[in-house]
Amino acid sequence: MEEMNGAEVLVKCLEDLGVKHIFGYTGAAILPVFHALEKSDIEIVVNSNEQSCAFSAAGYSRSSNEVGVAIVTSGPAITNTLTSVADAYGDSIPLLVFAGQVPEHKIGTDSFQHINVKGIFGDAAKKVIQLSNGDDIESIVKDAYYFAKSGKPGPVVIDVPLDKQQKIHEYMGMNILRFEESYHDDRHLSDEQCDEFFQLLARSKRPLLYLGGGLNSEAGSHAIREFNEQLGIPSVNTLMAKGVVDERDGMNMGMLGMFGTPYANMLIQENDFFFAIGVRWDDRVAEKVGFAIGTDVAYIDINPEKMHQIKIERGPKFTFIGDAPTAIRDLLNYAKKHNITLDINQWQERARFLKRSWPLDYNRESQFIQSAEVMSMLADYVDSNTRITTGVGNQQMLAAQHLSMQKEKSFMSSGSFGTMGFSMPTAIGVHYANPNAKVIAIDGDGSLKMNLGELHTIASLDMPVKILLLNNQSDGMVQNLQDAAYDGIRTATQRQKDVHFAEIAHSFGFSYAKRISDRKDLKQGIEDFLNSEGPCFLEVCTDREEVLYPKVPAGGAYKDMILGPYIKQIDIA
Repeated sequence: MEEMNGAEVLVKCLEDLGVKHIFGYTGAAILPVFHALEKSDIEIVVNSNEQSCAFSAAGYSRSSNEVGVAIVTSGPAITNTLTSVADAYGDSIPLLVFAGQVPEHKIGTDSFQHINVKGIFGDAAKKVIQLSNGDDIESIVKDAYYFAKSGKPGPVVIDVPLDKQQKIHEYMGMNILRFEESYHDDRHLSDEQCDEFFQLLARSKRPLLYLGGGLNSEAGSHAIREFNEQLGIPSVNTLMAKGVVDERDGMNMGMLGMFGTPYANMLIQENDFFFAIGVRWDDRVAEKVGFAIGTDVAYIDINPEKMHQIKIERGPKFTFIGDAPTAIRDLLNYAKKHNITLDINQWQERARFLKRSWPLDYNRESQFIQSAEVMSMLADYVDSNTRITTGVGNQQMLAAQHLSMQKEKSFMSSGSFGTMGFSMPTAIGVHYANPNAKVIAIDGDGSLKMNLGELHTIASLDMPVKILLLNNQSDGMVQNLQDAAYDGIRTATQRQKDVHFAEIAHSFGFSYAKRISDRKDLKQGIEDFLNSEGPCFLEVCTDREEVLYPKVPAGGAYKDMILGPYIKQIDIA
């Protein structure tokens, strides 16, 4: 037992939990915590704004098995994190956000920089805790860390009044295993359930795996890869599951959905057994599907509310509520024990055929560089040590289509919330979680500007983060939607003034900053960008009139997929 103030207890808890970095921005109501951090070995990463702090912390979580931590002050600081917290909640990302607050006796008044954190964050976070002077900081903080990771993961916001930080407390040194073990999910599939699943699968001639973010972990990736070594079922994946299986494999069809790959969106139309694992049935996928008609559905997920919804909407023949990697491992062990294999050679060949014969393509005759062209070229340099973050827009979907990721937790993108400004601050967190990885932040000019200040963070801390900007002077995805729905009337989506972002990066102190507008310079430019040391920035000027293909139109099904003028079947004989 040791006496210390509340701020010191909080920091000591983070040390006990193994936290190595926090992402934060200081202010009056959180000063005691930052003062305690100054005496700690925990590194403080100061972002350019509080939204970015929480994005960086979530990026740390997205790319590791740890929980990222953001610490900010009261009022506008904590409200600035709201978008990042909601983004993490939508994508089931564990996150801890600590906020300073006015002294407890001033809560509910019009005190300077006071805001009702619990009221504002209630529907945007997994849990919101307002500490009072009678609460035990140590047990609450240590429990919150593992609660954020448990079940359906998500962000926990903890509001810490200033007087609570200053007051003397007794630090007990509670063993963190006490809290970690309290959240262990002990549910397993029984032999009877496994038998039920494999009887259903045995009736199938054209099974298809639908892989989601619930498998995006080392345990999940290893389990599903071993499962498919045994059974050899073609797979499609969500945006959140890129890299869960090696996307270079001939039977992984890549991303499914509104902007999915042509072969993924084709193969789903032919399946007769749809096995969804750890997915939330995003509307940009589920609303396009007619697979529930005449197709058996099996579904595994840890979220009981989502399971209830899908049971009503889809009538799956097999369901299990529990940890996806554990359930897949149970099925795998049962299959090995009973020597279960599948005779689906024709279906496997069909998947390989579609992937080879319907490649992604773009306008190769245009005088302007195509964003798809850049992604296609970058794909040649992606390896197992590459970590990608994206903004939101056409560049996000093109990266998801073209970049074949090889490892879990290697592709970080805002899936559920679709948050512009996501890429750069997330890349900062990814770098700190993976200091030896090659971190590439892919962005569009519209998305980049949302958190432009992170150029300063990256440069001032000399981070080896590489930023690839596709600059088409417009909000390309929304412009495409305007062209389709509003007869080409483009309101508020184009930028008339050409801003040289590479010059801005150079002024911040990037060691490499270059702008390319001529196709003949593109390949060498990408190689120089990837091979340069320190903070690197490559701006590629791309075609404003480029349209993202393929796409499934709003209200349409996969059979209505529009391939565009450049994606065509090729002869592979």
